[in-house]
Amino acid sequence: MVLRFYLRLNLMTASFMYNAPCVPFEMSRVALIVVANSINEGRIRDIMSRRGWDVEICHDGDKAVDEYVRIEPDLVFLSLDLPTMNGHIVALEMRETDPSSRVVFVSSKARLSMTMDAAYSSGAVATLVTPITFDSLERKWEEINSDIPEAPGLSDLDALYPDIEEPEPELPPLPPLPSLPPPLVIDPIVVKPKSKKRSKLKILILTILVISGALGIANYLDYIDIQVYLDEVSRLFD
Repeated sequence: MVLRFYLRLNLMTASFMYNAPCVPFEMSRVALIVVANSINEGRIRDIMSRRGWDVEICHDGDKAVDEYVRIEPDLVFLSLDLPTMNGHIVALEMRETDPSSRVVFVSSKARLSMTMDAAYSSGAVATLVTPITFDSLERKWEEINSDIPEAPGLSDLDALYPDIEEPEPELPPLPPLPSLPPPLVIDPIVVKPKSKKRSKLKILILTILVISGALGIANYLDYIDIQVYLDEVSRLFD
């Protein structure tokens, strides 16, 4: 009697085990950390890992949007100061890509006011103030998992982008200049010094011409009779 009851109990247990519906295991949730600060990054990573979350880290604002599209995280930790793109714009880009994106801003006390404005504009679910601890995140956990608010800054997203000057088109390179002809070689002009003999001869001839001219004028004006002098000269050579 006892043996029959034991066998029936085993058969019922086996039947229940094999016919029970399958309950799938819950997949690990993923958090994307984009805070550009190694200390805050390490603390958030450790805290979320202790909670059983997988963690992905990105250090660039522009790349963070691409990473969000690639891994589709359940939660994003974001700071304002990021390379290449402001965290406010990054959050708006994520909300524009996925309206259900859950963003948590991380801020220092000094920049809390500015971060709160960005959180409101992008519809972030919460803002954490550094230094971040397990307890501080625990106190915000209910708020982090609350309903995702609207993102009023999406309507002004284009105006938030900094003005980017379009690069001027590059001019085509100039053609090479033709080679210059070889320089002309000009023989130097040699000025020969004038001979002293020729100079004296010219002076003598010039003197004779002047004297002859003067005598001719005097003879013409009847001051002297040049014929008399010529006769005397002729007699000397006779």
